Amino acid sequence: MSHTLPLAGIKVLDLSRALSGPFCAMILGDLGAEVFKIEPLPGGDMVREWGPFAGDTSVYYLSGNRNKKSVALNFRSSEGARILREMAAKVDVVVENFRPGVMEQMGMSLAELHALNPALILASITGFGSHGPKSSWPGFDQVAQGFAGFMSFTGSPESGPQRVGVAIGDLTSGMWAAVGVLGAVIQRHSSGHGQKVETSLLASLMGLLSVQGQRYLSLGEVARPAGNVHPVIAPYGVFEAQDGPLTVGAATQDQWVKLARLVGLENLVSDPRFLTNADRVQHRTELKALLEAPLGRQDRATWTARMVEQGIPAGPINDIADAFAEPQVQALGLVETFEHPTLGTMRQVGNPVTMDGLRDGTVRLPPPLLGQHTSEVLAEFGYPASQVEEWIRNRVVMQGGPL
Repeated sequence: MSHTLPLAGIKVLDLSRALSGPFCAMILGDLGAEVFKIEPLPGGDMVREWGPFAGDTSVYYLSGNRNKKSVALNFRSSEGARILREMAAKVDVVVENFRPGVMEQMGMSLAELHALNPALILASITGFGSHGPKSSWPGFDQVAQGFAGFMSFTGSPESGPQRVGVAIGDLTSGMWAAVGVLGAVIQRHSSGHGQKVETSLLASLMGLLSVQGQRYLSLGEVARPAGNVHPVIAPYGVFEAQDGPLTVGAATQDQWVKLARLVGLENLVSDPRFLTNADRVQHRTELKALLEAPLGRQDRATWTARMVEQGIPAGPINDIADAFAEPQVQALGLVETFEHPTLGTMRQVGNPVTMDGLRDGTVRLPPPLLGQHTSEVLAEFGYPASQVEEWIRNRVVMQGGPL
């Protein structure tokens, strides 16, 4: 049985580069939108130059650009800028992550775009927002992680502030922007009009502060690095077993009682230091030491099995290789295999959302080569082949290969 993709029929012009905007556009592509990745000449998206490389292809680029068609276009030429505006008049969504003011310099402000296409949705991602005293700051992920307070409570007291191990500001701003685009698409059904959807690395990370942010807003508590312990629940964190660390999360009173009994420390249940969760959080260091004594007598696999059997959340700390080898990951079909035009068979983590329209998998198009679809896409937008050939000769556009 075939299923219609959720965003089938939606056309997206992806003007973005690096990670935040491309990740947004990739999510829309995963959901069925037709995404045209417009890359500047001569080198294309800057991320193509970032290592490490599979052959001569950046794996950073590969990670954020499936389900797109690449058009290589000289942004800086007057003819290229005109083509870009004409294409924007014929799509549903434009995604960009330029510095504030660049779209206006290109003649593609919201007002100018809506004059061409009133139904257009403009998704804009910046580093620090489009207004305010820091709006002109360069938008780099680690800078935003530090600015938003994320690094201040990530890490341990010994390590001090630490960045999250992926570019979480870029990725989450792309996700927030994609959510906003979906909302704008739905609203357009009733209003008939497009709108600007805007977020930033700063705003996206502030939006993820969760309990750490609420602790400050409600109680004035400033979170500090706490390592691998949960900020407000104990025992919940990393504990050493006989053969290495595992994570245990006894988040409820019932789970705590079961854990204490399981490891042979039932007497701790009535210990005044550990009666309530608040007591256990206050004495978490002592509790960790007490729990690790019996945990150190058996391996992680044994403890994990026994805890899960009792309904206590637990699991090993896998490295990336362990995670991809995990039978549960394989059972969920999270890794998809497809053919790349130069790399051959390659694998990629697909979209983690499961729904009827995505039952056949995520990857319809592999991450494209630079300018791979230039002629094809320009023909789709109504430009005659003779005109495209002239643009190729004049280096306004470039046709890459193979198709």
